[in-house]
Amino acid sequence: MPTLNAETRVVVLGASGYIGRHLTDYLNRQGYQVTAAARRRDWLVAQKWPGVRCCFADVYHNASLRDAFDGAEVLFYLVHAVSEDDDLFEKERQAAQNVLLALKDSSIKQIIYLGAMQPENPTSTHLQARKLTGDLFRMGNIPVIEVRAGMVIGPGSAAFEVMRDMVYNLKVLTPPSWVRKHSAPIALPDLLHYLGGLIGCPSPRHLIFDATGPEYLSYRQLMERFIALSGRRRWLFPIPLPTQLISVLFLSLLTSVPSQLVKALIQGLKQDLPANGKTLQELLPQRLTSIDDAINQTLAQEAEQVLNSPEWANDADAHLRWREDYAFYPKQAGFRLETSASIKALWLVINQLGGEEGFFYAPALWRLRGRIDRLLGHKTPTGRPAKPLLAVGDKVDSWKVINIVPGKTLSLLFGMKAPGLGRLTFTLKDHGERRSLDITAWWHPAGARGLLYWFSMMPAHLFVFRGMAKRIASLARQKDRRGH
Repeated sequence: MPTLNAETRVVVLGASGYIGRHLTDYLNRQGYQVTAAARRRDWLVAQKWPGVRCCFADVYHNASLRDAFDGAEVLFYLVHAVSEDDDLFEKERQAAQNVLLALKDSSIKQIIYLGAMQPENPTSTHLQARKLTGDLFRMGNIPVIEVRAGMVIGPGSAAFEVMRDMVYNLKVLTPPSWVRKHSAPIALPDLLHYLGGLIGCPSPRHLIFDATGPEYLSYRQLMERFIALSGRRRWLFPIPLPTQLISVLFLSLLTSVPSQLVKALIQGLKQDLPANGKTLQELLPQRLTSIDDAINQTLAQEAEQVLNSPEWANDADAHLRWREDYAFYPKQAGFRLETSASIKALWLVINQLGGEEGFFYAPALWRLRGRIDRLLGHKTPTGRPAKPLLAVGDKVDSWKVINIVPGKTLSLLFGMKAPGLGRLTFTLKDHGERRSLDITAWWHPAGARGLLYWFSMMPAHLFVFRGMAKRIASLARQKDRRGH
């Protein structure tokens, strides 16, 4: 058995990712001294993990890595590039080499790397890139434990959410031939148990383990199990779509999972992923979660995982409106503008939302949207508080302020009638001589109706957000000239 020591300081590199945020929380609850490292430091801080050190770390910036590794003994490496095939290997190679360079004078004594299951002759560039990272780490002097996993069943898992969206959004499912390929899905809590249990595992050499669940089954069989557990009547007829491109385009329309993740997922599912999890199970015994239990647990946890995030700020109204068929990943559309206006002026203008300037652009469209709601019997309030700065809980017409980071972020809950749950976010960043203003709508669609609504509204969103951003920047520059 591994020698565990709760005083050990561990670094989770890639802590803002799907596995990273869950692993950080898990290790923190186990009593380890955890450093959560990622490029999105503000997001990490907003998680409010007690006692966790949050720091900026970029695998392409050596100085940031040295700061993240300072004083730590164990490194969890969970970073993977999601890019086009042409430069994927180069990005993975550069990241691994930068990490090895930063480790030379560090106190790190062990690397635990989460890789991917490997078929005998991998054709997927993403699976090959995962293997390359492990091979590069094993060229260093620090013992490396590579844990290879296939599909992870848990809230936010790309493979799971694609399957969920397909089942929820279609009456008849016609997935391509890759759904016949087999793997051994593992429940997220089981994977976390393995990863955490390997801390301090005594070994003078490099090790590779497969982390598997209790069953070896095809993606189609998994979908059939999901359909049965969901209680929905669906017909499943796999068809041989001619190209991977069609599969990616189809799923990008059907699911809210980001298209780059969908592409990587499809590549990984094109081959069987045989594995032997006995060695790791003997080292770290646990009762593996059944496929059915893993699915049920994931569905029960999705709303909590989404709405307890910093973006939703655990808003009570959002919890009341959430429905089980809302997509885990949101669709998004927005506009980003750079301006010479000051952060102070931009923030003051954004906080005028709903006042004399209304919503800053295309007032006729905003009035039309309100009339449509009233025709549908959904009466929306009007007006806003008579004060210069908004606060959490304030109502601006049909919108509710749910999150504020002064000078940085203002988020509002969408209150009009539509099939889904949405929010509108204004984000400011200071880049020295210039500032950026980002206006983004986030939408968790409710099934096929929610997707249809989203795509029908997208042209209007892009048009309106562009005009809003330009008007806000113009008003902010006027404030700067007047000295606020």
